Amino acid sequence: MNIKQRSVDGVEFLEPEGKITMGEGDLAVRARVDELLRQGKNRIVLDMANVPYIDSAGLGQIIRCYTTTRKSGGELKLLNPNKKIVDLLAVTKLVSVFDWYDSEEKALQSFAAGSRSRSGKV
Repeated sequence: MNIKQRSVDGVEFLEPEGKITMGEGDLAVRARVDELLRQGKNRIVLDMANVPYIDSAGLGQIIRCYTTTRKSGGELKLLNPNKKIVDLLAVTKLVSVFDWYDSEEKALQSFAAGSRSRSGKV
């Protein structure tokens, strides 16, 4: 799995491309988040725009990343999840756990304001 990374105003954006499934991306996402945390970078946005599908293993790794980031005093937020991903979060009752946004601007503002918000543009 290819995961692009960029930094905007002290927030790290990870942009995975492809499915996040067992053996195909789940551990790559985890490794990238762990590396950011080791570097002291704990304001993370996982941009899901190019992720068409997540299975239970992939979701498990994203939950693990979220928990690890929170334990380090940081925040992990989702950007641009598609309808399938939002539906998966709803079915698993995780839709209220993750902060998710439909625009980079809103995601960045959430770190500045410390706000918790969800967007419905999926």
